[in-house]
Amino acid sequence: MLVAQPPYALTPPAFRFNALASLAGRAAIGGRREIALATYLAARLAQDALPDREIPQASRVERCAHAKQWLAALALPASVRPALVDLIDASSKECADVSKGLQAAIAAVTESLDKNARAELVDLAAALDASNAPQITQTSVTQGT
Repeated sequence: MLVAQPPYALTPPAFRFNALASLAGRAAIGGRREIALATYLAARLAQDALPDREIPQASRVERCAHAKQWLAALALPASVRPALVDLIDASSKECADVSKGLQAAIAAVTESLDKNARAELVDLAAALDASNAPQITQTSVTQGT
């Protein structure tokens, strides 16, 4: 039975990284959990580079600086930290830069994440690539009489 929502009801918020957040919550304190949390932070910043998020670049630059300070406090493997720092840096730039950074981060963290968390990152990379693709518009031809 479907129940209609009242006209004043808010739409439920969309949460893009359920599996990544769930992995961070399930993992034991330490290595894998810190990688999941750092990846979650970097992915959220990368998502905010999408045009539909409408986050101004100045805000993204400021958020990037604060995120790097937080990341410095985590004990991350040497193979993971540079890729996540690069992704965070790229999140303040254009979608093409963010997509490249995300691909490198996915490669660095792939062994520490489960398949669902990796799939969320791959989906984000596809969204970044799609927003970066040239927009093809169909023009209409007007015939004169």
